[in-house]
Amino acid sequence: MEAALKQLRAPAEATLQRASAFGAAFGIGIATYIALSAAAGDAPACIDGSHGCLTVAESSYSHLLGINVAVFGIAGYAVLLVVAMMRGDAARLTGFALGLIGFGFSVYLTYLELFAIDAICQWCVASAIVMTVVFAINTTRMMRYVGTET
Repeated sequence: MEAALKQLRAPAEATLQRASAFGAAFGIGIATYIALSAAAGDAPACIDGSHGCLTVAESSYSHLLGINVAVFGIAGYAVLLVVAMMRGDAARLTGFALGLIGFGFSVYLTYLELFAIDAICQWCVASAIVMTVVFAINTTRMMRYVGTET
């Protein structure tokens, strides 16, 4: 078992950066779709024809400080995209910290969907999954490459 663990290697930092950038760009797309739907006075279209997205969009939890939470998602993903293109420990630590905040916020919003709103928005779940993956990538990047010249 120990020998197998020693053989596992983290991907190259450049690979992690590209994966993080791709995830962040994908997240921007999802969050932008949610925000544009809300700005048009609609809810994102549920793929399965349910009304979960409408219920979530119309809930009081869909806005924070008067701003649709998807706008915060766009901003967070945009910063993660920029950080993914940067090198050095500051970029690695910033990516980890922002990923942690985004992941935590996604967990909170998912909790609200399940236990307060009693509806699931497929687009919100997709964004939460993307944020979880981006957080995992940035965690790997930080743990493996902080303190290195790579």
